[in-house]
Amino acid sequence: MTPNPPVNKIVEQLYQTDSRQVYATLVRLIGDFDLAEEAMHEAFAAAMLQWEDAGIPDHPTAWLISTGRFKAIDMIRRRERFDASMQQILSQRPSLTQSPLESLLTEIPDDQLRLIFTCCHPSLAIEAQLALTLREVCGLTTEQVASAFLISPATLAQRIVRAKAKIKTAGIPYEIPDIQQMPQRLDAVLHVIYLLFNEGYNTSSGEHVTAGALSDEAIRLGSLLLDLQSQTDHWSTSPDADVMGLLALMLLQTSRRRTRTDEHGDIVLLEDQDRSQWDQDMIRQGVELVEQAMATGEVGSYTIQAAIAAEHARASDVSLTNWGQIVRLYDVLLQIQNSPVIALNRAVAIAMRDGPEIGLTHLEAISGRGELAEYYLYHAARADLCRRLERYEDAHDAYERALSLTQQEPEQRYLQKRLEEISKFM
Repeated sequence: MTPNPPVNKIVEQLYQTDSRQVYATLVRLIGDFDLAEEAMHEAFAAAMLQWEDAGIPDHPTAWLISTGRFKAIDMIRRRERFDASMQQILSQRPSLTQSPLESLLTEIPDDQLRLIFTCCHPSLAIEAQLALTLREVCGLTTEQVASAFLISPATLAQRIVRAKAKIKTAGIPYEIPDIQQMPQRLDAVLHVIYLLFNEGYNTSSGEHVTAGALSDEAIRLGSLLLDLQSQTDHWSTSPDADVMGLLALMLLQTSRRRTRTDEHGDIVLLEDQDRSQWDQDMIRQGVELVEQAMATGEVGSYTIQAAIAAEHARASDVSLTNWGQIVRLYDVLLQIQNSPVIALNRAVAIAMRDGPEIGLTHLEAISGRGELAEYYLYHAARADLCRRLERYEDAHDAYERALSLTQQEPEQRYLQKRLEEISKFM
């Protein structure tokens, strides 16, 4: 017979799995980020002591929320003589003292969704949205968030303090938008998750290609958003195609993560990756979500990007990639979002379908717009096509320009290696 785990292990596990749910509900009940976090930690500390004698409650998450609520009331009453705003919180939050334990069980799922929409409110700057989402929804420390975006913890902390102050002074509600507001508000949330994933999938600078913790958190948020849609009536249809598309995109891209670098941390190009090492479970989930999103008929940019990733995932070898379909998908994507980066990716796909000379023609047509002059991937792509055409001097100049623009060390090593290779032909 396997013995029951000790209480401290159970509480530690609950902290790992449920602390963000507890925190999100306490934010709604209290209306104050910092007080909610303090109350949450007080509740977990109380669980360590009380559950040893009283046993594990039937609904431990609700118990933690209820305990955190009363801890918050105690803290407010202790502080009210020093801070009148604490008493104001208590008087303006009847749910803090009146919500029965049973009602908490039904509201917990929505509370995480409320917190996501609060942190991604369009009145906040995108940098503040990212910082708040990582800190308050994902539970990353200030130091972890600051490290991810290469800013000092003090700067990050100030950004979070200002964002919290704006939420309070502007009266930004802790609520899920209604059906009329949902499209605009959902776009902001998805954009933050997308930016978060991109920084994790391909870091903007530093010594690693990926920051797995960031991309994993983005996938967790996308999964949470998709799960919560089926539990609420705030969507006229459920689930939302954009949410499915974004989650599919993240899963399909992440399925290749372990093969994108070698044992030295150097970049391995898509064409050279060991596809047998791609995560087939992630690919299966991603392809299923793409198909479900496409079936809705409400196809957005995330779904098209996911469909492109699915084409790569389906090919067991680069030579079997359906480049014609990928170009067609980029054509659709350009109609939805006329971005120079998308046009760049389309030109690369055309080069794979029709040859480097035709691809280079499309690529150089983009350069006339001037929008990618400081974008290192444009110069890296141009260098690669010139190399394939044996235009080595042009390739050398383009590789040097790309090298001067990138701040990621593995990219720098890759470009330097290419420079050394083509120097032999000059």
